[in-house]
Amino acid sequence: MAAKQHLMTLADLSVPQINRLLAHSLYCKQISKPWLEPQSHKPTKKTQLRMPSQSLFSKTIALLFSKRSTRTRLAAETSVSLLGGNALFLGKEDIQLGVNETPRDTARVIGGMTEGIFARVGAHEEIEELARYSPVPVVNALSSLWHPTQILADLLTLHEHSHLFAKPDSQADSTLEYKNMQTTVKSRKREKVMSLPELRPLTISYIGDSANVLHDMLVTYPRLGHSLRVATPSKYRAPSEVWKRVEELGCDKGIWWGEDPKEAVKGADVVVTDTWISMGQEAEKAQRLQDFQGYQVTEALCQEGGANPDWRFLHCLPRKQDEVDDEVFYGPRSLVFPEADNRKWTTMAVFDLFFGRWDISADSSKPKPKASEEQKS
Repeated sequence: MAAKQHLMTLADLSVPQINRLLAHSLYCKQISKPWLEPQSHKPTKKTQLRMPSQSLFSKTIALLFSKRSTRTRLAAETSVSLLGGNALFLGKEDIQLGVNETPRDTARVIGGMTEGIFARVGAHEEIEELARYSPVPVVNALSSLWHPTQILADLLTLHEHSHLFAKPDSQADSTLEYKNMQTTVKSRKREKVMSLPELRPLTISYIGDSANVLHDMLVTYPRLGHSLRVATPSKYRAPSEVWKRVEELGCDKGIWWGEDPKEAVKGADVVVTDTWISMGQEAEKAQRLQDFQGYQVTEALCQEGGANPDWRFLHCLPRKQDEVDDEVFYGPRSLVFPEADNRKWTTMAVFDLFFGRWDISADSSKPKPKASEEQKS
């Protein structure tokens, strides 16, 4: 029997493993979508459709959430259903954890009755303790330090929209590849599943607080050939334990970090921000709003800073107008809602491989993303 593997951060995975998760996410999306279309009154040949993996058939996945959630909970519950399993939501008011039972005992009890734990916690130490004592795989749904499933969704979104970032000489081929992929996703026939579109190395700018989303960006994007440019106020730098992982992976060489948002967006293909006030930081709201003055993502900021003319915008949500104005957030540059949708498909891939199969090896028969020459080297 394969050994269980936990997922605390994408720093725990190799580049081939990350690529497998991305390719498997797109595979899950293409295989599942035809089953979710409205039923036709005409007889349909359902036998022509491939069933999504049923690796969670008769299995239960515990959703252990000590923090409220919209996208993460929706993605988790719908993914478990598609994989044939049952999702058991356990909020902080539902169980004894933190009241009169330790994380160690809770991990053993939940792990003894379920086949996986998807935990959304406060301090990162909480999920580390759950993983230490759980007999089943534990996946981080969010902690104070890391948010791996969000970055997988961001990456899938960028790959799917790679035609927007193509160089002029390859624009036509990339657009055709994108249209072919969209046709295959919508098709009801048993057609060949498209592989993940190639994504050229990008310049990705992050403006805002050094929080869990940025931390998983720091340990992931440089390893995939992308450059990161980060702007935060001086006192909002990455914690030492995060930066240690960044250096261990050699990612620091692909990161520029400063305090000027305009400098950070120089040459940006993608601009990313996140909340300035995370859950549990409400008492710091006034000070943080003052500290982040000038960090709102706007057309003017990106134009003055020299972002690429066709730059695109990502935000993990929920969003506040202090962080990004309506023109950008609801405008044609924004990929935030496809990004939110992809939380489902990347979560489904993670659940299938970590909870259902206990197999996250890079060797897989499923389609893999095509790497650019820069990434291969």
